[in-house]
Amino acid sequence: MSTLAPITMVGGGLAGLSLGIALRKAGVPARILEAGSYPRHRVCGEFITGLDDATIERLGIATAFAGADRHRSVTWFRHERVIGRNVLPDSARAISRFTLDARLARLFTDAGGELVTHTRVATPTDEPGWVQTSGRRRDDASPWLGLKLHARQLATTDELELHLGTDAYVGLSAVEDGWINVCGLFRRRPGLQFERDDALPACLRASGLPLLAERIASAEIRSGSRSAVAGFVFDRPHATDDTVQLGDAYAMIPPFTGNGMAIAFTSAALALAPLIAWAREEQSWSETCHAIRAALARKLRRRLTSAACLHPAFLTKTGQRFLGAATRTGLLPFRPVYQLLH
Repeated sequence: MSTLAPITMVGGGLAGLSLGIALRKAGVPARILEAGSYPRHRVCGEFITGLDDATIERLGIATAFAGADRHRSVTWFRHERVIGRNVLPDSARAISRFTLDARLARLFTDAGGELVTHTRVATPTDEPGWVQTSGRRRDDASPWLGLKLHARQLATTDELELHLGTDAYVGLSAVEDGWINVCGLFRRRPGLQFERDDALPACLRASGLPLLAERIASAEIRSGSRSAVAGFVFDRPHATDDTVQLGDAYAMIPPFTGNGMAIAFTSAALALAPLIAWAREEQSWSETCHAIRAALARKLRRRLTSAACLHPAFLTKTGQRFLGAATRTGLLPFRPVYQLLH
């Protein structure tokens, strides 16, 4: 049997690690270049919807989800008042990135993959066999700030709480070991001053969510879990020739969908067969890139378009009022909207 061509993933997040695992299981030499290290906390909702069992099995990563919570019930709040409750059509997986990334990294190296940490690639490359899985494209003009922490001894009213505030929304969901992931998206406020450890409560108070800020301030905070990210945009795919971009490098979906982690895994699964074919010299790199872009567009276009249209409703006064009224009166077509996003 001829030697298979190696594949390099630039970025060791969910897309890069899961793709690397699947490539190694297919016998393809795989290397991941990761700027950071494992394990570490990342700004992430840690609440996964839109990910089916078939994708997990195809990637060979089922054991990484061992012990993950399964949630279906959601309570919605607007400025501290309950505006509705829903039950998801399908249960969502809840697991911290701290745990999930570490498990995936171990699966990759145990499968014979080469994991190179503390290595940053400055610019994307169109070199054959290189796959961009390094996450979001940076935009310093972005108005968004993402904040996250894990809290314990934090009373919650449901499996998932979604709080709408002024130019902000925040999700709370249980992950492993009794921790509650608190992750929020905020519009940046020039002049807002706070100490680093008070960033999330300060932004909550500024967004009209003081009671939630008090709940978090009185809870036990997991050491090292406070995380922040800025300079990102919720964008659509960029048309590029002879490059493969997966996960957030392909497109970022607004976090209210719970779909960001699912898209990382889904994009890796869609890229798997074309990349194996290239490694076997069964098709050119250009053909491989075209096949992956086409598969991503077919699978993800509806999700991304629907999320982009709905996202303003979660952040504007008018949109939030509409969501509240539609939820209270039972007029919100929750199930059809959910299906559009998944």
